[in-house]
Amino acid sequence: MSFSPDQTATLGEEVRVRGLVQGVGFRPAVWRLARDCGLSGDVCNDGKGVLIRIWGPASERDRFLIRLRDEPPPLARIDEVVRGYLCEDPPEGTFSISTSRSGEVHTGAVPDAATCPACLQEIFDPFNRRYRYPFTNCTHCGPRFSILEDIPYDRAHTSMNIFPLCKDCRAEYENPEDRRFHAQPVACHACGPKARLVRLDGHAVSADRYTQLDAVDAATNLLKRGEIVLIKGLGGFHLACDATNDHAVSALRLRKHRPHKPLALMARDLEIVRRYAHVSHAEENLLQSHQAPIVLLNRLNTDSLAFDIAPGMQRLGFMLPYTPLHHLLMRRMDRPIVLTSGNLSDAPQVVDDAAAVRALRGVTDWMLTHDRAIINRVDDSVIQMAGDDTMMLRRGRGYAPESLPLPEGFDASPDLLALGGELKNTFCLIKDGQAILSQHMGDLEQAAVWDDTVRNHALYARIFQHVPKAVVVDRHPEYLSRKWGVEISEKSDLPLISVQHHHAHIAAVMAEHRLPLDHPPIIALALDGMGLGDAGALWGCECLQVSYCEIRHLGGLRPSALPGGNLAMREPWRNALVQFADAFGWPVARQRFTNLSIMEYLGKKPVEQLLHMRDRNVCTPLCSSAGRLFDAVSAVCGLCMDRVSYEGQAAMLLEASVDLSVMGNASEPGYPFEIAESEKHFIQMDPRTLWSPLLDDLQGGIPVETIAARFHKGLAASLVQLIRRTLGATPWTTTVALSGGVFQNLTLLRATREALESLGLEVLVPHLIPANDGGLAFGQAVVAAAQIVTGQHHIAGGHEPCV
Repeated sequence: MSFSPDQTATLGEEVRVRGLVQGVGFRPAVWRLARDCGLSGDVCNDGKGVLIRIWGPASERDRFLIRLRDEPPPLARIDEVVRGYLCEDPPEGTFSISTSRSGEVHTGAVPDAATCPACLQEIFDPFNRRYRYPFTNCTHCGPRFSILEDIPYDRAHTSMNIFPLCKDCRAEYENPEDRRFHAQPVACHACGPKARLVRLDGHAVSADRYTQLDAVDAATNLLKRGEIVLIKGLGGFHLACDATNDHAVSALRLRKHRPHKPLALMARDLEIVRRYAHVSHAEENLLQSHQAPIVLLNRLNTDSLAFDIAPGMQRLGFMLPYTPLHHLLMRRMDRPIVLTSGNLSDAPQVVDDAAAVRALRGVTDWMLTHDRAIINRVDDSVIQMAGDDTMMLRRGRGYAPESLPLPEGFDASPDLLALGGELKNTFCLIKDGQAILSQHMGDLEQAAVWDDTVRNHALYARIFQHVPKAVVVDRHPEYLSRKWGVEISEKSDLPLISVQHHHAHIAAVMAEHRLPLDHPPIIALALDGMGLGDAGALWGCECLQVSYCEIRHLGGLRPSALPGGNLAMREPWRNALVQFADAFGWPVARQRFTNLSIMEYLGKKPVEQLLHMRDRNVCTPLCSSAGRLFDAVSAVCGLCMDRVSYEGQAAMLLEASVDLSVMGNASEPGYPFEIAESEKHFIQMDPRTLWSPLLDDLQGGIPVETIAARFHKGLAASLVQLIRRTLGATPWTTTVALSGGVFQNLTLLRATREALESLGLEVLVPHLIPANDGGLAFGQAVVAAAQIVTGQHHIAGGHEPCV
């Protein structure tokens, strides 16, 4: 139907708004703008987002929509606005807000947000009715995803549904002019959740001895006295103690079975953080953002933290209070506290009281809990600054499950489910041109993580009404995520699509940088621990030519054996042994470097047996892993010889040891990697050449810090050489992507990136999607979508055979 200009000037309009528009105060914002513009009509939430009907002069309707785009609520994100004319008469009265409608879901769920300044002011105002109320929130802050059971996001679909609103809260909730209008978790002392302090050792809580104002304040007293306290937060429980108390921190590590992994810290404000770490302006903004992640900061040499906070590390993970409960807890703490996940080592964070007591009674005698259920476990997000850009290390609270728009060309993708990898597992849904990446869940080999992942997938499928047309998995036949995908595929009669591990890593970077589907192939470096490559090979340091649909293997690190298979990923000395054997032959290495401590150490190990196994290809698969090379150097330097207690420990200690003055000195040499090209134009980096100068340095008493710097310089230089050699075969591109968990090493990333950029190349690095396996699911989903949209993969029927 067409309308004349005179007609459109008097018609009404229906405006469909899609994006993150529910649970963020969007309807009251629309209400206020419509009234300012003198429009009549209404607005409501439904399964597709927000639906607005407006009547009034065309010029005012246009002004209204311009202001809506320019003045959205702080937590909103508008992805699409679609306008259409209405022939019907306007409803009677002024502009109104209608109740939500159910229906097919095409809208997003909003992550939890840190306490806003207005709510913070209220909880510290003794004349405010929410004074010291630990669950204060409004439409601009507070829980969202962690309490969400279903869409649309209404109180009835959250864990707040058991708390009837009192008269005062209801008045705020129903007043469009109040910032708590339809804030679903709104509550106060009279009607909302309550905090309580519980003793887990069976003794009674003594009010005289432990409390001052309330349960939260009592918990502060316990922390100040050196106690360990279990605290129920926004997306799970945490264990807390005074970060300056050696005894408390050591006890926490011992009881939690977490001997070395750095502990996260919370400080009351930036002033306290600055006593312990350098904070740049960008890092300050991150800490104070509504996502409020843990930010890795360079520590001060003069900090007075407990010795065991981050053994061997030059950086500290700090966050600021992000809920009223945390603000109240920290109010009287003039020093940081440890705030680490409430779990035993490698287990998922507990989310309910009963599980917390069962799992952690032996770790602490105290629990600060409350009666608002955590529906969805969401770990704290972890971020570092990589130059001027952010780099996500763990995507959780504050970020998940915010959807990510796909690049141009992916509109026709069907709904897909991608199941990620084995470690740092996430899954990803494709729907309506958006990717919905789940929160970090962890290692699927842990039974509790597996259960949590399956439960979360069911939740996502329900709240996003997601029915996939295909299931996407990693190639590795032993990954539990793949086995799960095969099971889903067979039960639901859905096609199964396999994506190569490093292809997924790089495709995730391409999609995050919004390269269109038809973008020419780029060059990429994918460095990580291990992924299944072509022809059954194990890859981990590869140079690839990558489009969304395909990869071509151009070069990589010379493979070395993994003596003992998976044991080589946990015991760095095994990798040092094979590097010596490859470079010199074991007898020569033992004789030439006999006075090194690593040789004395290897003398106590079953070296001959392992080398015998390697010679006969028994439980010693070849792998071109960058991670295992880092392990070998770390072991040789004496930083981590025997066994890692967390993933990446050996490599992180090596990076932390780097002498930055050596790193920045252009005249300082890096250890050489030989670069060779085969007859098939495959370019290989050979690490055998680095060992002679490295071990000579070690024998000559060169500091480990210098050796660590020379290793990083040599590796970065050889990666750049690898890229330069491959560019001749790919003259159409000047774009290079860097990804994989090893590129979380900022020293290596910076050296590689700067050298590549000095060659005039554009370098793409992941920012919002983790470079590690936490980003795999996103990359898998993008690759599968590209193959389907371009007709390279047909999903009309039939299953792909298992690899």
